[in-house]
Amino acid sequence: MIFVDVLIPLALPKCLTYSVPEEWAWKAAVGMRVQAPVGKKLYTGLIRAVHDRAPEGYTVKPVAALPDERPAVHEKQMQYWEQLADYYLCSAGEVMKAALPAGLRASFAPLTETRVRLHPSITSEAQLLDRLHTLKRAPQQEAVLVHYLSLAGELDYEHPHETPKKQLAQDVSAAALAACIKKNLLEPVIHEVGRLDLSAAATKELPSLSVAQQRAYDEIEALLAAGKTTLLHGVTASGKTEIYIHLIAEQLRRGRQALYLLPEIALTTQLVERLQCVFGATVGVYHSKYNDNERTEIYRAVPSPYRIILGVRSSLFLPFDNIGLIIVDEEHETSYKQSDPAPRYHARDAAIMLAQRHDAAVLLGTATPSIESFYNARAGKYGLVTLSERYHRAPPPKMEVVDILHARKKKRTDGIFSQHLLEAIGHALEQGEQVILFQNRRGYAPYLQCTDCGHIPHCRQCSVSLTYHKQGQRLACHYCGASQPLAVVCPECRSPNIQTKGFGTEKAEDALQLLFPQARIARLDLDAARTKKAYSRILGDFAQRHIDVLVGTQMVTKGLDFDNVGLVGILDADALLNFPDFRAHERSFQLMTQVSGRAGRQQRQGRVIIQTAQSGSPIIQLVRRCDYHALFALQLAERREFHFPPYSRLVSLTLKHASADVVQQAARQLQELLLPEMGARLTGPFLPATPYIQGRHLRCFWLRLERNAHAAALKKQVALQIAAVGKLKGLSGVEIVVDVDPVA
Repeated sequence: MIFVDVLIPLALPKCLTYSVPEEWAWKAAVGMRVQAPVGKKLYTGLIRAVHDRAPEGYTVKPVAALPDERPAVHEKQMQYWEQLADYYLCSAGEVMKAALPAGLRASFAPLTETRVRLHPSITSEAQLLDRLHTLKRAPQQEAVLVHYLSLAGELDYEHPHETPKKQLAQDVSAAALAACIKKNLLEPVIHEVGRLDLSAAATKELPSLSVAQQRAYDEIEALLAAGKTTLLHGVTASGKTEIYIHLIAEQLRRGRQALYLLPEIALTTQLVERLQCVFGATVGVYHSKYNDNERTEIYRAVPSPYRIILGVRSSLFLPFDNIGLIIVDEEHETSYKQSDPAPRYHARDAAIMLAQRHDAAVLLGTATPSIESFYNARAGKYGLVTLSERYHRAPPPKMEVVDILHARKKKRTDGIFSQHLLEAIGHALEQGEQVILFQNRRGYAPYLQCTDCGHIPHCRQCSVSLTYHKQGQRLACHYCGASQPLAVVCPECRSPNIQTKGFGTEKAEDALQLLFPQARIARLDLDAARTKKAYSRILGDFAQRHIDVLVGTQMVTKGLDFDNVGLVGILDADALLNFPDFRAHERSFQLMTQVSGRAGRQQRQGRVIIQTAQSGSPIIQLVRRCDYHALFALQLAERREFHFPPYSRLVSLTLKHASADVVQQAARQLQELLLPEMGARLTGPFLPATPYIQGRHLRCFWLRLERNAHAAALKKQVALQIAAVGKLKGLSGVEIVVDVDPVA
């Protein structure tokens, strides 16, 4: 009897063992998909081991099916999943669920197309004419057959022409077409067709490198060859992408694969075109905006025909078999961190783990490195290459700070805009230049307030105010997604005097349209660009200069390359600076520096205007001077004092339950279990900034673990104590979320 240990895509502590019926025993191999029962449900799992050892103590169930002829994943992939599960304190089944597209976790239905051809019973011109003659009394059916013949051209009776049924049905009666099929005049044939576009052709040579770029390229190659993960610290618009393209070309020359990671789907629009111009159809794109079937086909197309993958963090789970290089562009971006569900991995760190398994190189690139990465580079753990001049020696943007409080006192504002910024927008538009305005809050207003009683509408499921969205006239919660219609009067005192407070991208867009009625204004945020087509359309229109002013959230701060942006405006820098998180100043600097880098390309100097009520803030001044090294020194001193990363490895524990009393009791129990081992490493329990989300009360802990091998043992101890809490009476319903290396 053959037995298999099967990995199931659930949060189970280990694989489950099943027997394999004799007729399928020859197919059983590591990595094969199996249909296996768990309770009353059937799951698609993966064989982790094949053996002849019957488990003791229970009756083994047989697998229900082995649907494939070859393994869906290979051994290295499954080992990688187990490494991630161990590091991020989750199960391998949870990693599997994240790693495999849904099409591989169910019966995958390929995309098909029905085509129509002459029925095989018609084998000569005489037979064809005879059949046509029988249709004289059925003119619509005759028209169907005649139309098919006109599309077919010269007939080959042994291999008759096949016409897509939907093409034929456009010009003839559907009922008549069905009748022709029923009478064996035409025959439908079903073909599996791919969803992938493999038509792209290389049209350009490798881009030439400047002296500075070539020097950086040579340094990177030497460091990567020595086995060093390398950080490329290149200022905005320094031409990092051209260096990446040369590095990818070298990997292809060696017969290896390359993975180019991006933090956001929005960035793929421009880069796909640039890469395909050089590498043609060997470039594949992988991200969550594709549907399940598309992702499954791309998964199956790695490593052939796709030798280069451009994608977001989930691309790390594709079945690479000979990867030579992983590029993590904009490595500082928080979008690389998976928040929910498990595994809560960081793509930058997971990329390094993947590279180690494949003897591949990792290049991290950014103008504003994360404090942790720059610390590793300065400490010698990573290689460091600096690219300090812009491409073609373009001048850096002119940085200007507007004290918005002073401007209001002097009546030099118009609503949310300073007169200084409005004059700059007007001048840019007169010069035919484009403008980007950054406001890191979507919606029309952060909240509404009754001016008579002070009531502010709050979400019933979360302890946050509801954001007002003018489009659709609704109030929405940005935590749980709940929404409700806008009330005409205050629900507390019935007063009609309700005012908006603060502003988001929607309000900024509306106000600009009134101030500049002739300008073409668009918005780029989560509400305006919910699909991959919307992303592409907005960015494409801006690139083709069909949009004059683009208002957006963090989406506009990314590494987008537009050659006609003369002005960037940061509308509310204070919202970034005052965020309650130890990384707030680091992120403020990164966001403002990155969006500033969109201004002025090639030989023209751009202009950046920052509106703030804290013009004397050290961070604002560092952004103004583009002084990353001073930021790093300032942050390092603070992190050392409070033992935050990079001087520790942070683990966040969040307890969730519908009852505040139950979650508080669970927190006390967990504290009692952890304190003897963790001591001063443990902080909490404490209330998070938003203590009630999606109908559940939250309590949190922080663990600051030493950055050494001992941390791995401590993490395992944490996992054991969490499991122990779940077994206590009355606490089994408490969810405990473990987040290793949280970014928020």
